[in-house]
Amino acid sequence: MAETMKDFEAELEASFKKIEEGDILTGTVISVDEKEVVLDLKYYAEGIIPVEDYSREPGFNVKEEVHVGDEVSATVVRKDDGHGNILLSRTEANDVLAWDRLKELKESGEVLDVVVKGIVNGGVIVYVEDVRGFIPASKLALNYVEDTNEYLNRHIQVQVFDVDKESGRLILSAKEILREKAEEERKNKVSNLEVGLVTEGTVESLQTYGAFVNLGNGLSGLVHISQICEKRIKKPSEVLAVGDKVKVKVTAVKDGKISLSIKEASDVMAKEIEEETIELPDAGEEATTSLGSLFAGIKLN
Repeated sequence: MAETMKDFEAELEASFKKIEEGDILTGTVISVDEKEVVLDLKYYAEGIIPVEDYSREPGFNVKEEVHVGDEVSATVVRKDDGHGNILLSRTEANDVLAWDRLKELKESGEVLDVVVKGIVNGGVIVYVEDVRGFIPASKLALNYVEDTNEYLNRHIQVQVFDVDKESGRLILSAKEILREKAEEERKNKVSNLEVGLVTEGTVESLQTYGAFVNLGNGLSGLVHISQICEKRIKKPSEVLAVGDKVKVKVTAVKDGKISLSIKEASDVMAKEIEEETIELPDAGEEATTSLGSLFAGIKLN
């Protein structure tokens, strides 16, 4: 009971606090409509934020974005709006508070969900904390995006890349998040790869020490020069070219790297062919070999 009384006294004291124009107050949303957002300020008067002073984001829908129970900070514009309420502006408060929050977001690397609101030369526009931000085309995807129009109104995940309050600069990036996801997916695929598997791949690059083979599904592995063929070669280009289709055997998977062998794949395939040429006889029949089948039907004098 004493604790409840103490809380009541604190609220009572807060309700008589002196409020001045320019103060930033934080309240809880108690109602939202097309014209205004009403806040409970724990004060003798409620706070009113006109919709036009709530956000600068183009196409902002207050009834979809603001909900009863939300905590909102806003600047006191007038102590009395003519109806006994305190007139507030969230956009003015945001000009003060948003940049500190954006700096925190950059330091934490927090992943943000944003919607692309505009297309400009070299990138797209989004809004974070009601601040206009720019995502360069080079940071929209893993590769440079030529046509940014396809991103309009799309939801994407980004991180704060650079923020400067003095110049009003906010730059965001989706690239690092996508790269991290791609690497995680690759690691999962690599971990599921079985040593001993023989598969087909495409030579994607040649180095002095070996050849990198694309296995598809985002995976590539190295065939060391000693594992390319039986004969000794000085460089991979003696027997391989970029674009060649080759059979490879997975010989090792370690630390996310895949080791391959064309030589061992050839040995496996040769063995399989040899086994296929031997036909096991049915009961009462003679065993035949591929060599025997070659002489079948030939009459010897």
